[in-house]
Amino acid sequence: MGQHTLNRLSVTKVNALIERGYYADGGGLYFRVSAFSTRSWAFRYTRAGKAREMGLGAYPDVTLKEARERAAEARKQLREDIDPIDQRQEAKSAMIATRAAVLTFDQCATAYIAAHRSGWKNAKHADQWKNTISTYASPIIGAVSVDLVSTVTLLKILEPIWTTKTETASRLRGRIESMLDWATVRGYRKGDNPARWKGHLDKLLAAPSKVRKIEHHAALPYSDVGAFLAELRQQAGMGARALEFAILTVARSGEVRGATWAEVDINSAVWTIPAERMKAGREHRIPLSEAALELLRALPRIDGSDLLFPNTKGTELSDMTLTAVLRRMGRPVTAHGFRSSFRDWAGETTAYPREVIEHALAHQLKDKAEAAYARGSLFDKRRRLMADWAAYCSVVAVKGGTVVQLRGQHN
Repeated sequence: MGQHTLNRLSVTKVNALIERGYYADGGGLYFRVSAFSTRSWAFRYTRAGKAREMGLGAYPDVTLKEARERAAEARKQLREDIDPIDQRQEAKSAMIATRAAVLTFDQCATAYIAAHRSGWKNAKHADQWKNTISTYASPIIGAVSVDLVSTVTLLKILEPIWTTKTETASRLRGRIESMLDWATVRGYRKGDNPARWKGHLDKLLAAPSKVRKIEHHAALPYSDVGAFLAELRQQAGMGARALEFAILTVARSGEVRGATWAEVDINSAVWTIPAERMKAGREHRIPLSEAALELLRALPRIDGSDLLFPNTKGTELSDMTLTAVLRRMGRPVTAHGFRSSFRDWAGETTAYPREVIEHALAHQLKDKAEAAYARGSLFDKRRRLMADWAAYCSVVAVKGGTVVQLRGQHN
């Protein structure tokens, strides 16, 4: 390294240096100007008879003061018989190894499902795991390192749905517990499992079997929608038809009640709701299933009204009209609740991606890139999703294990 006077350069001099070459500051620190006029700092030394050079960063990102501090640290390492370049490489290798040993929660979920997929008898099991996790857990802890998942984060996921979607929440908790156990055995996390029930979450959450039944359910379980729709089709009146159309299209009540024939293209099987009638202020195109089209074809046209579902005066139905249908049928649910039934069905029993399901509900996606992708290329997938939903709604389980396939017949 030699004996050199330290701090030979100044900020003014460094700023003026533009010719290619090495300019000594002393103590092994050099200011380097390349043939391409890039400027940086270097520390030069001799180790075991071999000349070595270590970069200390580009100028002006690394200031003269910072470069001197880094050079001083390198000289200290040499005095302690540590090669600074070797030390840097070892630190880099250790960091890479540490990163390799870390998985995010979503990565853990993907790895767990891949490891167990072949052992699950039901081919849909993996999709059900993936969909419940991506729907309820990923938006909250998907990007969190799996070793940082805690009881607090678990409660953020479970508490909002524990009393409203108890079965789903309980199943989700068990799946997360299995995933975290797997991550612990694989060495991705340490300590107790924050998702375990006995002796832990059972002290914080009511037992699923003891959760108080809500007297007025906002939504039907999706398994009951087919039987409900069969009963609804026996109800007369525009209110019943509007409610059926809302269920088949998973549109909001106000969007259905204000729907006009001008918005519907029967030939293309598309209902286009203009931006001014949408909650988010954006035009929404809904692919119409054959069941929805059959309903529309059976509707009477009212002279002087362009509404799909006008009242006897030719004007828009009130929101209470759909509520009255539900009350007449003895169902303590809301029209809006069928959107939740659809969301649960799609998330728990199908393999459709989350963004397809959310876009079908006209929900605004938080991620801008995801939202742009959804607007641009998911319509065909949504058409298949709505056809599958209509098909699911037309099947009613019957005692004895058989099913009845319904047609869109109305009184």
